[in-house]
Amino acid sequence: MDRRRFIGGAAAGAAALATWPRGARAQAEAPFAKRIPSSGMALPVIGLGTWITFNVGEDPAALAQRTDVMRAFFEMGGGMIDSSPMYGSAQATVGHGLREIGIPEMLFAADKVWISDADDGPAQIAETQALWGVPRFGLMQVHNLLGWEGHLDTLEAMKAEGRIGHVGITTSHGRRHDDIEAIMRERPIDFVQLTYNIADREAEARLLPLAAERGIAVIANRPFRQGALVDAVQSAPLPAVAAEIGAANWPQFLLKFIVSHPAVTVAIPATRRVGHLRENMGAAQGPMPDAALRAEMARAFESL
Repeated sequence: MDRRRFIGGAAAGAAALATWPRGARAQAEAPFAKRIPSSGMALPVIGLGTWITFNVGEDPAALAQRTDVMRAFFEMGGGMIDSSPMYGSAQATVGHGLREIGIPEMLFAADKVWISDADDGPAQIAETQALWGVPRFGLMQVHNLLGWEGHLDTLEAMKAEGRIGHVGITTSHGRRHDDIEAIMRERPIDFVQLTYNIADREAEARLLPLAAERGIAVIANRPFRQGALVDAVQSAPLPAVAAEIGAANWPQFLLKFIVSHPAVTVAIPATRRVGHLRENMGAAQGPMPDAALRAEMARAFESL
């Protein structure tokens, strides 16, 4: 598949967009952003994931390559970078990049606590903060609900003290949706992270409507199923609807489907290549589909 260079704006968008009308005009100077319901903070709709792709150890060439990806991300107006203690050396790789390029004002640092004993959570969070080298996390999440009750108590206290900005929980691969739903209903969380893409749409039934009802921001992980969705469609021509939404390639088509859902705040595709990063960031530009166009996109995908 041809990879097209996309040059975007340098600053994060200030306007929050829950929905976009059919044929909305492109916003050339900054990526589209949505507001975090609990705080009102605007967040560009395309973030940067680090699972697998940033687990590079101490390889100098790989570290330099990931730094270039981060540099391009911020140059194009990116905000959220998401990582986890589960991702091998990914946190250290992010920290390396931030030391090389400096900590941009628009960085929204998102990480996770992932340890069984809640008493060990604060120490792990402190280690994570040291690896990143940031003064504060915009979001700290309980990864895959491991020890979630005690960790949420810790994170809520940290938020109240101003040590983190937002609190969240995560899941992936469609797992534990019943538990996620119960926590969304019972605890004052700011974010939920879950798998949502054009092929994995289980969250549309309960979790996305509940997030909208409860004012919980949604992070969509696995937007490409670790690249499998792009691989599956790359030999097919783009559907005609792609022109209506300004999607120049399949990754932008797939990402626009995700972030145009009114309840989704940000998607976090992961990549090791600057060219792919620029391609992904292009999904935050141009017209976004409304409900009718989203249905047309889904039909086009299902027909392949």
